[in-house]
Amino acid sequence: MQTSAGPLVILDGIDLEINQGETVAIVGASGSGKTTLLGILAGLDVASAGAVHLLDANLSELDEESRALARGQHVGFVFQSFQLLASLTALENVMLPVELRGDTMAQSQARELLEKVGLADRLDHYPRQLSGGEQQRVAIARAFASQPTVLFADEPTGNLDTQTGERICQLLFDLNQEFGTTLVMVTHDCGLAARCGRTIAIAGGRIEPALRELQQAVAP
Repeated sequence: MQTSAGPLVILDGIDLEINQGETVAIVGASGSGKTTLLGILAGLDVASAGAVHLLDANLSELDEESRALARGQHVGFVFQSFQLLASLTALENVMLPVELRGDTMAQSQARELLEKVGLADRLDHYPRQLSGGEQQRVAIARAFASQPTVLFADEPTGNLDTQTGERICQLLFDLNQEFGTTLVMVTHDCGLAARCGRTIAIAGGRIEPALRELQQAVAP
């Protein structure tokens, strides 16, 4: 990134491979570059150099429209701030990605997912009528509604109290196992990171050397 003070390097020398079905935590201090890395991996942002491959697509070579298409086909998101559409009910929020995919069974699929996350009695509620934990459950149901190959989660329990966060964490891993999705998660929660099969620690925009060596040693 170019600034008035010169080039600003946010990520440098990142080289990693995430295999299908893995659960991976990305950890690091604030400002270390972990959320930027997540955005680049998901195709939300474009790196100034290097390449990002999502299945058979090289996201670095695609325009925004093509990246959006790849995201719609393969990617789900869970954000710290939920990012539900305030004008839509819980059911409508979950239906949206299914409808965008052109599936005629959008409503029944959305109802089923909301039942799975324990919100069968909240289908017609708007986000403002839901607690933080309930909003995150809607967001998780919406993420899985698109039947993603890869689910990206950015601090999914960051805005929740400890008890609610633990329930959301369990729900996320349960659904991930049920759907066989690859999970890539940014988190500051050591307990949440420990539940993942692999942890990538970022410091100063780089993968910490000790963990890089460990990843190479245990990589399949």
